[in-house]
Amino acid sequence: MPIDLERVRSALASHRALSVDAAQSTARAAVAAVLRDGDSGAEVLLIRRAARHGDPWSGHMAFPGGRQQPDDRDILSTAMRETLEEVGLDLSARGTLLGRLDEIQAIARGRPAGLTVSPFVFALESPTSLVTNAEVEEVVWAPLTPIARGERSTTIPYELDGRRYDLPAWDVQGRIVWGLTYRMLETLLEVLGAPA
Repeated sequence: MPIDLERVRSALASHRALSVDAAQSTARAAVAAVLRDGDSGAEVLLIRRAARHGDPWSGHMAFPGGRQQPDDRDILSTAMRETLEEVGLDLSARGTLLGRLDEIQAIARGRPAGLTVSPFVFALESPTSLVTNAEVEEVVWAPLTPIARGERSTTIPYELDGRRYDLPAWDVQGRIVWGLTYRMLETLLEVLGAPA
């Protein structure tokens, strides 16, 4: 059975997101997992980050989001501001907050990055055009159902300290989703009771 937005709403209504101990991080960030109804069930918005020198997540598939700024009212505001900046989507006008996923400690190049990421899940309430900024190379709407069924499962080779690892990933229309985004999307599927 395809994953639809009502199933997501219901599952997130009873989910209690876990928080990371604030002492473990020096900075905070937030992302928005934006869902819409597609032809074959719910789809999630993914971005491919632009290649940038010094960015440990350069070129990765991700959710729109970024670091909290001093003038952000709260961490939810960070997710909404970053989504507007990166893809031109005003979640206050076109989205509905469905819930929050567990916070996650960011890892960059196999090491803790001193950054806690708070993922928020939104439903897109009306169709809209997306306009990317310089931080985003492209946007992709990825159907959740084939990911949940394991139809998009793959691995990505990763080398750390001279050792090679095959890390779990999903192939989404030829783009590889792994690392932090994989972990957050995996958590969403676990909340939905879908095998990841």
